[in-house]
Amino acid sequence: MRKFNGFMRGVNLGGWLSQGTYDKGHLDSFITEKDIKVIADWGLDHVRIPIDYNIFETAEGEPLEYGFEYLEKAYEWTRKYGLNMIIDLHKTFGYSFEKTYGEAGFFESEQLQERFYKLWERIAERFGGRHENVAFELLNEVNDPSLSDTWNGIIRQAIARVRALAPDTYILVGGYWNNSVDALHDLENPADDKIVYNFHCYDPFMFTHQAAYWVDNMPADYRIAYPGDINEYRRTVKEYGFTHIQDYLDVPDTGFTAEYFIGRFVNAAKLCEERGCPLYCGEYGVIEHASPEDTLNWYKDINTAFEKFGIGRSAWSYKQVDFGLSDGRLDSVLEELIKYL
Repeated sequence: MRKFNGFMRGVNLGGWLSQGTYDKGHLDSFITEKDIKVIADWGLDHVRIPIDYNIFETAEGEPLEYGFEYLEKAYEWTRKYGLNMIIDLHKTFGYSFEKTYGEAGFFESEQLQERFYKLWERIAERFGGRHENVAFELLNEVNDPSLSDTWNGIIRQAIARVRALAPDTYILVGGYWNNSVDALHDLENPADDKIVYNFHCYDPFMFTHQAAYWVDNMPADYRIAYPGDINEYRRTVKEYGFTHIQDYLDVPDTGFTAEYFIGRFVNAAKLCEERGCPLYCGEYGVIEHASPEDTLNWYKDINTAFEKFGIGRSAWSYKQVDFGLSDGRLDSVLEELIKYL
């Protein structure tokens, strides 16, 4: 399988231009040049930058310049410290992976889809000439599998529009079920040799999202270890009504190991080998409620699978947004953990 060279080991800058406030004080201070230097010192090769449409266009869809000013700063900093960057559209007008944001109508409206294409054209105009260091991710986490055909059509059109302005830029596309690795097979064949298949991985969900306040029916005091006791995973999945989660099935009684992740990724790696495209994991990480030691164990295991198949990846997330790596909680293991990013 081809590797996504230059984008093999990265970290997300979540909470900056997406999933945070849009006031100038926050945007000016949340990520600075100092943070980019820290990431470079960790030995990583890129950052994934989630962005929301709100700071790139008005409510009516007219362009806003100041959002691009932050991306230009990020580009300047990453080039200074030898990093590449992925621009990830985390929220477009009419769609967000998070329902509480109130976005709706994107997949049903050609008008909103046209607005999406135009935003990407503006991004491509600015960054398409920097293809050696900047990649584009069309949209974060489509949820509904019934949208697969519609989404494939939107991908096709978006790629065509972007290619007119950025013929050599890598473009990342993901499937449904929140960019599940199991949905990649329903993506259309890559349009060209600069398409990357993208997935996210938060398996086992009961560990990586323990006590997550935004997850329905998740107890605030729930705690579970990794690799932990597989019987405890099976019991609590059923007790709390998470039987739709499949990542505890087909796990031997010995529990979760690196072999579990190898098994999760093997079909995707074969698919990408057949279709001639790189494979990339745009998000993976562990919520702050897990212990540092268990978090380190998890990163070691998933890293084994990434390395086996040559999968590029970007951990969620550099700071805050409930999964922060640099917030102090992991200081006792961080020097070791960053070896496995």
